[in-house]
Amino acid sequence: MQLVIGNKNYSSWSLRPWLLFTHFDISFDEHFIALFSDTMLQDMEDYCPNNKVPVLIDEELTVCDSLAICEYINEQYLNNKAWPSNSQLRASARSICAEMHSGFFAIREEMPMNCRRQPSKVALSAKAHNEIERIKEIWQACLIAHQGDFLYKEFSIADAFFMPIVVRFHIYQIPVSKEIQTYMHTMLDLPSYQHWLNDAKNEQQVIEGSER
Repeated sequence: MQLVIGNKNYSSWSLRPWLLFTHFDISFDEHFIALFSDTMLQDMEDYCPNNKVPVLIDEELTVCDSLAICEYINEQYLNNKAWPSNSQLRASARSICAEMHSGFFAIREEMPMNCRRQPSKVALSAKAHNEIERIKEIWQACLIAHQGDFLYKEFSIADAFFMPIVVRFHIYQIPVSKEIQTYMHTMLDLPSYQHWLNDAKNEQQVIEGSER
């Protein structure tokens, strides 16, 4: 298998399936495309039919979109263990992933992904603060209800999907509860994320729009 990704420092969408692969020790080849470079579209021609990353190539199959990739990997290689086994919890986990996938635009705009950024606060709009409160509400409810290290007790696609938000909350120093702080430390200390972070710090490209 080949996973086509963008810059590890900036590409939150790429991080999600990459984290799932590495956390569950699934073998894959990594193909890097520099985002917003002069050759980006040319580099994507043979890999990314929608001119976006990530893309998974598994023999003759091409899967676009981070959620579709995670769903495919879960079914094809993980025997469905990347979602909760309980149908109601599975529906809940899928629901919060869908909310993450399709929303939180103010956070994306005002708190761009930048793994190697020195942690510090920035001024945020009321809309961004509302979105932050919604995420904290989701996390708090999951952590209290399921009493584990992760949102649904065991690591799942839900954690992979919220990993970029964990990073953003860390680098922009968003105040959180004790329970959420513990969860964030657990996520940031994952060997899979530490591998990603080390690679991100070694990248040379700077995307000015994501440096705030």
